[in-house]
Amino acid sequence: MSRRRRAVKRPVADDAKYHSNMVTSLVNTVMNDGKKSVARRLVYGAFDRIAEKNPGTDPLEVFQRAVDNAKPRLEVKARRVGGATYQVPMEVPAERQLSLALRWMVGFAGARKGVPMMEALASEILEAYQGQGNAIRRRDEVHKMAQANKAFAHFRW
Repeated sequence: MSRRRRAVKRPVADDAKYHSNMVTSLVNTVMNDGKKSVARRLVYGAFDRIAEKNPGTDPLEVFQRAVDNAKPRLEVKARRVGGATYQVPMEVPAERQLSLALRWMVGFAGARKGVPMMEALASEILEAYQGQGNAIRRRDEVHKMAQANKAFAHFRW
């Protein structure tokens, strides 16, 4: 543990088009090598694809529902007690829930080979919106791991 002061959490600004800080977080997660304009183009293009595939629905609402579906409520953390390491289930803070959900969706979209990132991100968001897809599967794995290690919950501190 660091003995220095705690790092200050900077607020995320709202994006220009949708006025949502969650969209800005998605852009920052997609961004590679500091190329924010490229990341913005990818995210907005993915939102346009979502609007095309689901006419009559707001892509921002679809995205928010998808993120809510992909957020993990519990996760396991390694705790060392008396020479043994236990996987202790813990509740996930809201900030980390959002960052994990976004990271999983962007990571699995990038792992789709042979598909442009714009298309892959749009389909990953739509799948998470419908309660299926890789990000949802990852969330379920994390929840299963926490459920399996519920016996070590008393090591939480």
